[in-house]
Amino acid sequence: MMSLTCLLSRMRRSGLLLICCLVMAVQAHASSLPDQKTLLVFGDSLSAAYGIDSRKGWVALLQEKLAGTHPEWQVVNASISGETTSGGLSRLPEALETYTPDLVLLQLGANDGLRGLPLKGMKNNLSQMIVLSQQQNADVLLFEMRIPPNYGPVYSRRFQGVFSELADQHDIGLVPFFLDGVAGDAALNQPDGIHPVASAQPKLLENIWSFIVTSL
Repeated sequence: MMSLTCLLSRMRRSGLLLICCLVMAVQAHASSLPDQKTLLVFGDSLSAAYGIDSRKGWVALLQEKLAGTHPEWQVVNASISGETTSGGLSRLPEALETYTPDLVLLQLGANDGLRGLPLKGMKNNLSQMIVLSQQQNADVLLFEMRIPPNYGPVYSRRFQGVFSELADQHDIGLVPFFLDGVAGDAALNQPDGIHPVASAQPKLLENIWSFIVTSL
C-alpha cells in the first residue's frame, strides 16, 4: 500500500507537470496569433460619417471587412467634422502617442479648399503630419481631395496637385479621389450636396479598399 508521503509526492509531481503543460499550451497559442496592429483614420466629416449613423460609415465598414480578412488589424477613427489641416496638425501628436498606429489614413484638406485657404499652408500642414507619422514608424496613405471649381480652375487644379506632390515627396501611397462615382450624384449625397448618404458608403470603401490592402 502506497504511503501518504509517496502519494503526496506523486500528486505534487503530477500537478507540476500539468502546470508546465498548461504554460506551454498558452505560449504556443500566443505565438501562433498574429501581432495586433492599429490603423488610424485621421480625417474630416467625410470619414466621421457626418449626418448618418456612424455604424454605417465607410470607416465602420472597413473595420467589419478587416475583421474577416485581416483580423490582426483594429481601426481607430480620429476624424472630426469640419477639421482643417491646421487643426489636424495640432491634434495628431497626441493621437499618435495614444494609439501608436502602424498605418495612418490621412484624409484632410477638403475644408481648407472649401474655405479658399492658402495652398502653401495646407501643403505644409499635411507634410508635417506625414513626417510626424513616419517618425513614429507608421506608414501613411494619403487621400487625394478635390473641390468644385468655385474658386477658379487654377486654384482647383493646384489644390488637387498638392496631394500627388506630397506623395512623391515623401514616397507614400496615394488614394485617388475617393469620392469618385459619388460626388455630384444627388441620389448619393445629403441635401448639402457634399456629404455622402449611408447607401454611398460601400462605394467609398470599394474605391479605397485595394489601396488599403496594399498598405497593410
